[in-house]
Amino acid sequence: MDVRLRNNVNIIGDGQTVMVMAHGFGCDQNMWRFLTPSFTRDYKLVLFDLVGSGKSDLTAYDYKKYSHLQGYADDLIEIIDDATDKPVIFVGHSVSTMIGLLACNTAPEKFSRQIMVAPSPCYINDGDYHGGFSEEDIAELCETIEGNYLGWSSAMAPNIMGAPDQPELSEELTNSFCRTNPDIARHFADVTFTSDHRDELDKCQVPSLILQCDDDFIAPTTVGEFMKNTMPDATLSIINNVGHCPHMSSPDQCAVAMKRFLEYQ
Repeated sequence: MDVRLRNNVNIIGDGQTVMVMAHGFGCDQNMWRFLTPSFTRDYKLVLFDLVGSGKSDLTAYDYKKYSHLQGYADDLIEIIDDATDKPVIFVGHSVSTMIGLLACNTAPEKFSRQIMVAPSPCYINDGDYHGGFSEEDIAELCETIEGNYLGWSSAMAPNIMGAPDQPELSEELTNSFCRTNPDIARHFADVTFTSDHRDELDKCQVPSLILQCDDDFIAPTTVGEFMKNTMPDATLSIINNVGHCPHMSSPDQCAVAMKRFLEYQ
């Protein structure tokens, strides 16, 4: 299957260095549109939709392959190979930060740096690790999504987006959730929220920026601090923002933190 068709790959920008950007759960590549203008002059940006999201080829969704995030990581490596033969900068949001981490650990030679926007390797509290949710919370969340995905989308999207002064963004996220095939969304949600990739963090050989909001109930700052202390070469940048989608609600702050990281790496 053609990679560009499968993942609805689009390439923009005038630079020579390739930056690959991957969206989060229930979203698509259009969510990067507030951030991309800060990088199109200096980078070639590769945008794509995860299989099952956006305008990807839904017939390519394989429930067995995508029962683990490694399936998406394998797709990411194929997208990189199709776009360039040089190492890339990877920018992932939310669950795609872990997809990027898995891809980096699988093929570190294909990555020069990675930028992790609102990452979490594990959403469930475990001993001294505070991921933000109990096992019961996650079980209830998955049950709600299974039983009433559209209702969950309408109720949760505004909380996930945050951005209380930008209600249009919450509406956009709600609509994006609701456009996603419900069966695929339920499956992807279960894979996303029950996964635990903490044991992959110390394997990472790529310099990494962990970019988090100071008020994000999905990925609290304790998660960023844990990741920074566990990864061999990680920088933590916390911005003043409410919500889980700072690339949409606070793109200027994101761009400043990203450029600072890229300048000094």
